[in-house]
Amino acid sequence: MKTISRLVLIAFAAAFAPTVGASGTAPTSVTPTNASVTLVEALESIRADAIKADLYFIASDELGGRDTPSPGQRVAARFIRARLERLGWQPGAKDGYLYEWSRESVITLDEMASSLTITHDGKEQRLEFGLDYFCSSSGVVSLERDGAATFCGTGTKADFEGKQLAGRWAVCFDSDIAWRDRDKAARASGAIGLLVVPPADHKGESYESRFAGDVRRLRQGTSSRRSRNADDVPFPTAYLAPAAVAGLAPETWQVGAELAWTARDVRKLDKVVLENVCGFWPGSDPELKKDVIIVSAHYDHVGTRDGVVFNGADDNGSGTCGLMAIAEALAKHGPLPRSVMLMWVSGEEKGLWGSDAWTKNPWLPEGCRAFCDINIDMIGRNAPDKLLITPTKKHKAYNGLVKIAERVAPLEGFPTLGSADEYWDRSDHRNFSVNLKIPVTFLFSDVHEDYHESTDDPEKIDYDKIRRVSRMVVRMLGEMQAPDVDLN
Repeated sequence: MKTISRLVLIAFAAAFAPTVGASGTAPTSVTPTNASVTLVEALESIRADAIKADLYFIASDELGGRDTPSPGQRVAARFIRARLERLGWQPGAKDGYLYEWSRESVITLDEMASSLTITHDGKEQRLEFGLDYFCSSSGVVSLERDGAATFCGTGTKADFEGKQLAGRWAVCFDSDIAWRDRDKAARASGAIGLLVVPPADHKGESYESRFAGDVRRLRQGTSSRRSRNADDVPFPTAYLAPAAVAGLAPETWQVGAELAWTARDVRKLDKVVLENVCGFWPGSDPELKKDVIIVSAHYDHVGTRDGVVFNGADDNGSGTCGLMAIAEALAKHGPLPRSVMLMWVSGEEKGLWGSDAWTKNPWLPEGCRAFCDINIDMIGRNAPDKLLITPTKKHKAYNGLVKIAERVAPLEGFPTLGSADEYWDRSDHRNFSVNLKIPVTFLFSDVHEDYHESTDDPEKIDYDKIRRVSRMVVRMLGEMQAPDVDLN
């Protein structure tokens, strides 16, 4: 490998010398050499007020908690992409800045190919999803059911006793009977599915309101929870709105009566395209640029629950905006000898999905290889000098990357790094280690009373702490530029 010139090494030494003490205050004067002035400016470009401006957007109610998947998350991805484009970062994915991935369990309902059709007196009536009929988004699967219908009262166990409904729909009045008990009884009778209709005197919440969340999730994307038993046959349940049932009701509803109509329920699902945001900063050295240092943070959170937005300011708006600050710093500095990939991953809250997808099918420019991963998550709360790391000396994966972090941390007001070893399996660094076999480290300032609560809001964030962690990462990048650096 080619060596780095003595002048470049001197520049790095000057640029990454102490500029912040444990109190977080800057020295009164800095007198770098001309060669290092851009490196000093790179560190100084990381500003708490800029991070705050970004985080108040990323963790705003308008983004709805950035669930995977959700429209708010897509907006966040495009906000990050726009920042990378403005700063002059190269696209870090095959077809742009967005690395697309999908999972079998993350789906939308294909409304064009899905339908519930009632045939009565030889005429077909196609019902419109979300208006004429509704279904739960939980456990939804592709299926097709077609058959005649039998009325089964309110769906009590007694209503189904002695009935053989093989190949037929069970039709029940909506009632206060637990839906699990009703579905279980209908399934046991041999029915192909259950159609729930409102009685004439129904005074409950309208189906349009009751199923609004399910309709939204099935349209924008949802994580389908399939049965634990893979051999289970899907059992569809559909709720018919009053207008859809108006012309189908018999003169008298009698338990066990065969109805004069048939129903055909077709549900087709599409996999949702999900996105990691990737920016590439090519290195300047002909050989070292093949090594790609990855800095990652997840930009998703847990979304909106019962109308309440979980903004996820610390988890992980802090890491998301810290990564944008690092992008600003490197744009200010210019190329390092080694290349850098900044990666904002989605699906972390679902089970490290986005990093799992990338590390099992990575994309880097031709000739490049993943060198290491620095992962940051929840870096904006708790005591100003509290920062945890994994793997520590007590962990089998302890490595040279951690040693670099331990060396530069005091320069940014973190005298001693605590242990985050108990979180080794709980953030995205794990997949970079397990799937790519590269050195990794995880910077984390620990959980708090607002963790995964709707109260994790931007006004509670220590923006100077995010600034200092981001500077620490830039210092680590500088420490990794020597040709013979050992990260193992």
